[in-house]
Amino acid sequence: MEKNDKDPDLLHDDEQKDESKEEEKEHIVSDANLPSDSHVHQDGINKENVDVGNAETDQDQGDNADDKVNSPLGQEEAPPPPEIPQTIESLSEELDQLLSSLSLHKEEHKDVVTEEEKEGEDGNYFQIPQFVGKFLDLFEDKLSKHDSAGEAKTTTWYQDPVEVSSLLEAVDRVSKLMELLLNTKSCLDHHESLINHAGSIQQRAMAFFEDEFRLLLEESVIKEPQVVTDDNSNGQQDHHNDSQDQDQVNVPEEGGDKEIEYPGYSEEVVVLLRKIVEKMKGAGYGCECREAYLVGRRNILMRTLKQECEFEKVSIDEVQKMSWGELEREIPIWNKTVKNCSSLFFPGELKLAEKIFPEDKGSLFCLVTHGLAIQFLGFSEAVAMTRRSTEKLFKILDIYETLRDGFPAMEELFPEELRGELRSEVTTARSRLGETAINIFSDLENSIKSDSSKTPVPGGAVHPLTRYTMNYLKYSCEYKDTLEKVFKSHSKMEEEEEEESNTERAFANQLMRIMDSLDGNMEAKSKLYKDVPLSCIFMMNNGRYIVQKIKGSAEIHEVMGDTWCRKRSSELRTYHKNYQRETWGKLLGFLGHEGLMHNNKIVKPNLKERFKSFNATFDEIHKTQTTWVVNDEQLQSELRVSITAVMIPAYRAFMARFGQYLDPGRQTEKYVKYQPEDIEDLIDQLFEGNTSSSSTATAKRRT
Repeated sequence: MEKNDKDPDLLHDDEQKDESKEEEKEHIVSDANLPSDSHVHQDGINKENVDVGNAETDQDQGDNADDKVNSPLGQEEAPPPPEIPQTIESLSEELDQLLSSLSLHKEEHKDVVTEEEKEGEDGNYFQIPQFVGKFLDLFEDKLSKHDSAGEAKTTTWYQDPVEVSSLLEAVDRVSKLMELLLNTKSCLDHHESLINHAGSIQQRAMAFFEDEFRLLLEESVIKEPQVVTDDNSNGQQDHHNDSQDQDQVNVPEEGGDKEIEYPGYSEEVVVLLRKIVEKMKGAGYGCECREAYLVGRRNILMRTLKQECEFEKVSIDEVQKMSWGELEREIPIWNKTVKNCSSLFFPGELKLAEKIFPEDKGSLFCLVTHGLAIQFLGFSEAVAMTRRSTEKLFKILDIYETLRDGFPAMEELFPEELRGELRSEVTTARSRLGETAINIFSDLENSIKSDSSKTPVPGGAVHPLTRYTMNYLKYSCEYKDTLEKVFKSHSKMEEEEEEESNTERAFANQLMRIMDSLDGNMEAKSKLYKDVPLSCIFMMNNGRYIVQKIKGSAEIHEVMGDTWCRKRSSELRTYHKNYQRETWGKLLGFLGHEGLMHNNKIVKPNLKERFKSFNATFDEIHKTQTTWVVNDEQLQSELRVSITAVMIPAYRAFMARFGQYLDPGRQTEKYVKYQPEDIEDLIDQLFEGNTSSSSTATAKRRT
């Protein structure tokens, strides 16, 4: 109240009134400062109420003391009865009545301004009792008790339901008081000191609740999220749980066995957080509360992703500077994080925001998570922009599948305008990844065509290029469904209008081209062998390896088809026949009858020469072809069986027909070096890739 205003609690008298009337007026002032039920329960509009802005000053207290000394009786009055201690609870009901009266006063006088008020004289303004100041002081003391730093606390205020109710109701009353004081003109004019006092306490209360709101968010998680984990991460997961449990402040909950999903707050904590939001919003501090929530949940979410998924944000530039080894470790982490965000973390954040801020309509959820979703997509595009190599295909397809399968559910959590933006970003990222995958296959095809190594593989074994290509295609076809969609959706056709059948089989056609390139390359490399039979073995080895890989994988077999496999098997039989003709056909020529008979008589010199030539040729074949390699056991067995089926009957018949014409003893041992059983055993030593000689094998046979 301004200094020129007259005390509203004194009765107005004319200047001509006598001294006894003046003493009576002073006596009324003295009584106004004494606590009594009549004053506490007076109507807030009654002028006999005492304004705390004027009645509680030191000057007034001094005047009251003088009044007692100068009383008409000349003696000190009897001491008042002992006061009953006042508490927030005892004053709350009276404050509620005052707020109701003040609200009514505000409505009655919101459009009425008297001439006296315009001139600055006493008008019909609202009086504020002393207990309001007392209520504010008690509330400030309560805040100080809970806000004191450095003191050991056995419990926190939010673990005591009675204290929670007391604090929240008190701050609500202070907020309502401030709102009414600031919106009632007469109060603005006459209660400036009270408004300043209440405003200061309200600010302190809001700062306290903002800090407590943040602490509740940070420290009240009572259960770790159940994320998608790998089998080898269980130990690490347990370690995270143990370390976090030591730092948590657990809020007691009803029904401890109740399942609590991410983010792991009990229902009691969520209700308390929502009430704090309501009180801060009602006091005009909604923005501060939202900011505290936004910062807190962002930090908690990122900390959770690091603990549970080992995820940390990386920029596009950082991704492109990573070595493939580093990137190969980052991509599985990214996949795991996106899947868990889509199925667990983001839905949990949305539910939490809706519970704590019921009228928010998803904006806080978007602020917490949208930037992270965009960062996920940035990572995927950065990977697609790195230098292409065949080894990156499978990780790129993993990212592609995660975007295809995981992001749609994530998109649905966002409002329509952001959903469309995310969907567009996902489409762009998938297109880049798909084009990269297709180009990797083209690079593989070109690398096979351009492979011009001139060093033949020893023993005609499977060429490393064949092994690499077939294993690569086998693993690629584990992503067959994805690759078929990738080639169908992202292939850049040379012609604008391509037949639908060709589009549907775009991936199969690419595999066919790779296989044709591999065949052509192996055909060229077979010519590096000067020995024709060995080149046939080389082609059989590589051809059989290819066929077995295709038959052993249902996915790649489905792509290549039975027709292709039958054609390749037919080609293998042709190489087999060529080998047998080039190697064993010549040896069979020594077992013919031509030139051994003359006039129905055996020409012994010719017979002896025939045995010598057979032995020498067989020794050379054995010596050479035991060093050749046929790794496929079935092919190795087929070759040996076919050789035995041709050679043993012919050799046995030749021995039976002409062996008797050699003299027993030295002559037989000299020219008949092998028995049919010896030949059969030596054939079984072929294609093992060893360096043992025929003489050694024969010696072992004969000992």
